[in-house]
Amino acid sequence: MKNTIKNVIEASIATKSAILNDDDMLSEIEHIARTMANTIIIGGKIVICGNGGSASDAMHFAGEIVGRFQMERNPWPAIALNGDVTSVTSIANDYGYEEVFARQTMAHLKQEDVFVGISTSGNSENVYRAIKVANKIGAYNVAFLGKDGGRIIDICNHSIVVPSNNTARIQESHIMIIHILCELIEREILQV
Repeated sequence: MKNTIKNVIEASIATKSAILNDDDMLSEIEHIARTMANTIIIGGKIVICGNGGSASDAMHFAGEIVGRFQMERNPWPAIALNGDVTSVTSIANDYGYEEVFARQTMAHLKQEDVFVGISTSGNSENVYRAIKVANKIGAYNVAFLGKDGGRIIDICNHSIVVPSNNTARIQESHIMIIHILCELIEREILQV
């Protein structure tokens, strides 16, 4: 068991080291953080979605923005579409699970907002369709992906593709990046 523990930790460190040494990805994270901070400053919101573990990451991200991350401050607007069980289940029942985020995106997203889709494979159909809606609305959109970025990489404005084929390593890196974004957003808006 100790070998398995060590192997998992080493694989997580290796994935995060690849991110650390990718200047383009670090610049992309910085750009996304600035865009999100500016969105909040002008009165926009962050709209996020994902499935499974990515749904938990979406809710975690929204919670850090609405509540607080590390600094005492006023709440800022963010919603995780997958957290609305009534909308998810009614849309899935009436239109199919592929439409659960697209219809909510139509209802909630404005041009001044930022849309975030999280998909470890880059192929989640419901996230793909929501990003297409975000594009039609004209809202800035970002995808947190893994593997080769899947089909979502071709339709989003900006993407962060974790360099791994292992879902667990991708999700661990997504949550690290979410925490980095939360810290950068707070620092940018509060000017600290």
